[in-house]
Parts: sequence; C-alpha cells; structure tokens
Amino acid sequence: MALFPAMAMAQGFQVNLHGQKQIGMGHTGTGLLQDGASVLFNPGAVAMLPQNYLQAGISPLFFKSAFQSTGSNVTYNNTNQVATPFTAYAVWGPTGSKWKIGLGVYTPFGGLTNWGNTWVGKYSLESLNLKAIYFQPTLSYKLSNTVSIGAGFVYNYGSVDLTEALPLSSSSGQDGQAELKGSGHGLGYNLGVFIKPSNEVSLGLTYRSQVDTKIENGDALFTVPASLASSFPSPNTFSSSIPLPSTTSLGLGYMPDNKWTIGFDMEFVHWSVYKSLDFTYGKTTSSLQNTSLARNYQDAYDVRLGAEYKTSPKIAVRFGGGYATTAVQDGYVTPEAPDADRVYGTLGLGTKLAKNLDLDLSFEYEHVMSRTQTEIQTQLSGTFKTNVYIPGISLSYHW
Repeated sequence: MALFPAMAMAQGFQVNLHGQKQIGMGHTGTGLLQDGASVLFNPGAVAMLPQNYLQAGISPLFFKSAFQSTGSNVTYNNTNQVATPFTAYAVWGPTGSKWKIGLGVYTPFGGLTNWGNTWVGKYSLESLNLKAIYFQPTLSYKLSNTVSIGAGFVYNYGSVDLTEALPLSSSSGQDGQAELKGSGHGLGYNLGVFIKPSNEVSLGLTYRSQVDTKIENGDALFTVPASLASSFPSPNTFSSSIPLPSTTSLGLGYMPDNKWTIGFDMEFVHWSVYKSLDFTYGKTTSSLQNTSLARNYQDAYDVRLGAEYKTSPKIAVRFGGGYATTAVQDGYVTPEAPDADRVYGTLGLGTKLAKNLDLDLSFEYEHVMSRTQTEIQTQLSGTFKTNVYIPGISLSYHW
C-alpha cells in the first residue's frame, strides 16, 4: 500500500515576511503606522497613513533542516533550496480625505524543501513546493482623528508539487514514486481597527479569516513496476481542501519622542481547524483508495517585540525578536513541517535614497527547537533540527 504524504502547514508554513520595516522590528506592525504594508498588518490603519505608497520587496528564505533517525549516527540534510516570498502594496487616497484604498499581493503560506530519494524518510517525503499567494483589495475609513477601520477581500491562489517514494521495488531494486501536483483557490477577508489616542500611543486589532483552498483535478502521477501499473492508474487526478487558518492579532505602539518607535504584537493562529487532510482520487483500485490523514493541530501563538531608532532624518536602524509556539502535536511531526517551538531575532536598516524613495533592508534568524518524534502514520522516528536564515530588501515610493 502506498503511504500518502500530508501537506502539513504548521508555524513553519506560515510565512511572516510581509514588510521589511516590520521584519526589522521583530514583525511588529498591527499597532503602528509605518507604510503600505498596513494593508496586511492592519487595514484599519491604512486611512491614517499620512501619504500614498507604492512598494515591493522580497525575502529569500534559506531553510536548513537535518534529521537523525533513532538508533543511528547518520544525519540527513535537506538540499539547499531558496524560497522567495514577496510582497507588493499600493495605497492611495486624496489629500485630506477620510478614506484610502489599497491593494496587497503577498505570500502568507508556503514551503520549499527537498530531502532527496535516498534518505530514511523517503516514504514520507522526497520534496515539497507549496505556495499560497493572496490578492487583497482594501478599503479603509477614518471615523475620527483617533479611530479608523478597514476591510479587505482576499483571493488566494495556491499550488502544490509533492513527491514521495513508494515501497514497490522494480526488478532493478528501484523504488516507485508518487507525485501530487495541482493548484486551486480560496476566498477570505481581512478586518482591522486602529486607534491613536495620542501622539505617543497607538494600538490595533486585526482578524484575518480562514481561507479554505480547494484543489480540484490535480495531477496524481505514479511510477511503479509494470506488473502493478493497473493498481495505480497513471495519469490520475486528485482533489483536496486545505484550511489555511484564521489569525487574530493585537498590536501596541509607543513613540516616546521623534526618534524612537517601539512595537509589540501578539498573534493567535487558529490551527485547530486543521483536523485531517483528505485526498479523493479520480480513479481508485483495491490498492489505491481515497485517504484521510489525521492531523489534529492545536491553536498556536507568537509574541513579538521590536524598535526603530532614527539616527538622522535619512537613516533608521531597527531590531527585534519573538517567540512562537508550534501547532503540531506529538506524533504528527512530518518532514513537510519539521516544526517545534521557535525563537527568532531580526535586524533592519532604512535609508532615504531620494525625497520620496526609501530603501529598506532586513535580516532574520530563526532557531527551531530540536524535536524527537515518531510519526504516527509512517513510524518515521528520529530528531529534527532546523534553522532559517532570511535576508530581505524592499523599495518604497511615497507621496
């Protein structure tokens, strides 16, 4: 029987790389007025932005993970893969108006890893390329000089390409292989409230809804010995639905003077909706049945703290960090998401290239706590160790 993989999406698949200023400040932004990235961080803050924005950025993500199986001294490393989460924002409103409109295009979920076809966990996973791209048109309105609200509609385009080995050897001893490849879409929304009771203090509250991404008529490809070809129809199709969880964020901002900005965010990710992952195949046989894989995730949270200091009218330095809990319970840790509680630190630098043009740089280091597990589905047993390195760059034009 083929053991089909899970497209698990723990904290490790939630990509929190939504703006270089925010990354540099430990990913804080829900309760701050910074730039066009407020379209995502808090739609309610968009109407309070003093200027209009066009900006775009990219954060190449270097994921380094290693696995040592129980009772062995052999360590397996994933091959070097570079994911490229990106952001693009536009914000516009007439001078002095109470409203602004915005558009955000960003990648809040994704994963890219390749363990190869010779490691001990090849029957759980060989490679994974998962992407979710959100398109969010947004409207924000200022109720008063101290309170503004906003809402955005979300359309998600998602894609997945996943391979694993099958324990069905040919006469030459080569394993079989399964590949699931497809794309789909989902709908959601983003709500926010922003309050600025004084020049020194601000706060924000946002809710990003769950987005159920449905993949229909994806390609299910099987490479098996000729004698078993009738048991694994190829080409074949599959359908599935992936719940990308809702998120609730609370943010605080404190500006003691015109040089310092301090931010604090707390985020709750409602992963408990992810109970199982189900695959329905276009063609089934006695050896290839529709599958339902238990995941039983739990809600997770993270706390973030960061600061910015303006050394001059043209230069700003930023720093921050945070702690995030994992959504993956014991027994459900897989090579797709070798997740555990994590800590991270960030640095950032902003400079004005011209009167209306800003360059922002960031760097993040994440350390995922080592975790020893036995996966319930495949009985893969061992210890995962993971570190992540993320540089980033963006350009912003404002007027």
